[in-house]
Amino acid sequence: MGGVSAGQGSGGGAASGRDRGLQPQRTRLAWRRTTLACTVVAVLAVRAALRAGGPVAAALLCAVSCGLWLGFLRIAHHRIGALAKGDHPAALTPRHATAAAVCAAALAVCAAALLV
Repeated sequence: MGGVSAGQGSGGGAASGRDRGLQPQRTRLAWRRTTLACTVVAVLAVRAALRAGGPVAAALLCAVSCGLWLGFLRIAHHRIGALAKGDHPAALTPRHATAAAVCAAALAVCAAALLV
């Protein structure tokens, strides 16, 4: 009766025609955007700490923010490199995913604490 044979599902033909290079590229761009956002937060944390006039708490939060930014930057750089290496990059490990999420969330908390 024409159309799709019994062995092919609705996604059988679509998967073979799909360009597999786009997903890693989109993921790589998302990592870069997130890294840029974390960089902006870290720079604003430094600016807020400098404007605070020298309280120890502000300097400590600034140092923690910079450390979290460096941690996130390391994870993102590792992932961007892995995505650039091949057609089928390995999945992000749970350890790296957790570390990236913790760094981003803690950086947001530090930024909020500096603004309050």
